[in-house]
Amino acid sequence: MPPFTTLPLIATVTMNPTIDIASQAQSVRPTHKLRTFAERQDPGGGGVNVAGVMHALGGQSLALVMAGGSSGRLLEELLQERGMPHRIVQIPGRTRTSHTVTDASTGHEYRFIAPGPTLVEADWTAMLDAAGHVEAGWLIASGSLPPGTPENFYAQLGQVARRRAMRFVLDTSGPALRAGLAEGGVELVKSSLTELESVVGRRLPDAAAQEAAAMEIVRSGRARLVALTLGENGAVLASEHGTLRLPALDVVVNGTVGAGDSFLAGMVMALADGRAPEDAFAWGIAAGAAAVTVPGTAKPERVTVERLRGLILVASPGE
Repeated sequence: MPPFTTLPLIATVTMNPTIDIASQAQSVRPTHKLRTFAERQDPGGGGVNVAGVMHALGGQSLALVMAGGSSGRLLEELLQERGMPHRIVQIPGRTRTSHTVTDASTGHEYRFIAPGPTLVEADWTAMLDAAGHVEAGWLIASGSLPPGTPENFYAQLGQVARRRAMRFVLDTSGPALRAGLAEGGVELVKSSLTELESVVGRRLPDAAAQEAAAMEIVRSGRARLVALTLGENGAVLASEHGTLRLPALDVVVNGTVGAGDSFLAGMVMALADGRAPEDAFAWGIAAGAAAVTVPGTAKPERVTVERLRGLILVASPGE
């Protein structure tokens, strides 16, 4: 496994963090008062989740987080309890909460996600300023933008990263994704199929279409690497060397929360360690697969990621 303890600092930006509350119910039925059990609370939101996985795997991460109100104070307390390095950008609004309830009788997950507080210009510009004062090798922008944040916020954040000589990684959706890529110069963009279709403006019904669309983004200079995650259908990497498609690993699924964030954490940590994109891609797949073996919002264990990585055979470019 890459010597993650020697990596350069990797910073993450979370504009719309959440307190993730995960629990189980014997069964989920409408109109009934449902008693839950096995509840856990975790700091969440895209960048927080990515930083949390990096921390669990032994990496050096710094989470830049917008937070406010009593729930924001709880979020900071949860970050401190987990020993996660972080910086809070205070806002007047109240940090959101999200709920995941697992029906124990069926194994089905029900996820309820709030939109988050409405920001004003002073709020989101404060995050740009905070990012501009970070000494890091990589900057990961992950997650949704809360109401009141301009669609091109991540494009502006990418400009900050480039001025600071940080490699910029993007994982979001909708207009924020399209605007963030339009600037160009993104080191890595992680995308789902729906998100990739949104960027290229067309349906991608088969493997050939998906790979062509990913390469389109690379060749246009919008991103050096594109990682397309397809759930049980595996994942695709596009780079200057072409495309690589790897199948999903066969693991026992105990939850689906955080698989994409874990994939991104594993891949970026390996890239930051100087690994070839294809090798880093395999580490991402291993971390994502490890994430679904644990319930709720729990983070994957390093030993599991290492074991799963050993199951993936990837040839280096030119081999």
